[in-house]
Formats: sequence, structure tokens, C-alpha cells
Amino acid sequence: MEKIVTLEEALELVKQLSLVDKVRLIEQVAPQIERELTKVQSNPRSSLRGLWKGSNITESDITELRQQM
Repeated sequence: MEKIVTLEEALELVKQLSLVDKVRLIEQVAPQIERELTKVQSNPRSSLRGLWKGSNITESDITELRQQM
């Protein structure tokens, strides 16, 4: 079973590395981050603006739902 390492645990381990190993770590991690950012940027989130445009929800509908909750 694979142990999941927390950010805090990873940082503690990184602090123990030599300066050269810290640079090597950055060199290996940076390309992975760039690939992940490219994926996120290529799939932009849809805007929620206008989501309810044309709906027939009235103020009284909202008041009624609030009372039910």
C-alpha cells in the first residue's frame, strides 16, 4: 500500500537535501508542473455568467425555498 506524503512531510524531507539535490529536485519537478499547467489551461472552466438567464425563478420562489430549509 502506497503511503501518501503530506506537503509538510515533503518539505521536511527537502530541507534535509543538499543544495545540489534541491536543484536536481526542482529540475525534475518543474517540467511535471508545466505539463499539468498546460492541461489545466487547455481546458478552461466555463463561465457561470448567464447560467440562470431566462429562468423563471422569482423572489417568492427563493423565499419559499429558504423557509423550507
